[in-house]
Amino acid sequence: GDWDFWADWKDRRLWVTVTPIVLITFPAAVQFFLWEKFRQPWGATLCVLALLFGEWVNRYFNFWGWTYFPVNFVFPAILTPGAILLDTFLMLSGSYLFTAIVGGMAWGLAFYPGNWPIIAPLHAPVEYNGMLMSIADIQGYNYVRTGTPEYIRMVEKGTLRTFGKDVAP
Repeated sequence: GDWDFWADWKDRRLWVTVTPIVLITFPAAVQFFLWEKFRQPWGATLCVLALLFGEWVNRYFNFWGWTYFPVNFVFPAILTPGAILLDTFLMLSGSYLFTAIVGGMAWGLAFYPGNWPIIAPLHAPVEYNGMLMSIADIQGYNYVRTGTPEYIRMVEKGTLRTFGKDVAP
């Protein structure tokens, strides 16, 4: 969804929880099929690589080709480390239950560190018009897009992070 489209919405609180939970279903289904029919332990990795290829094609042609959004503003999430861990747990254990519990946890825990090299430069703090913001927030303000109401946006001011009415110190 939107948490994976825009770099300014790829935050440390909601993106890291919503995206892995939603995106584990397809790799798990392909992993089950390839393991059950062919005993091949690379179903999740194959699914994630196909998904990433489709996402890059979508982001390049739709976001850059049609609207000229910079590609570093709309890059897809990297899911490969979690998929490799998921396949490794299935291959070593051969158990769907163990893979679902331990591999699913590893999938979620590997998501943010796997994306950190891409996300880190966008979290650099800068002063912009007297406000302390991240580079991703500045990109979000400079590249205005439809369907993104300002009351839903995440904005950092000082040490408080707001999302709608929810404030967390």
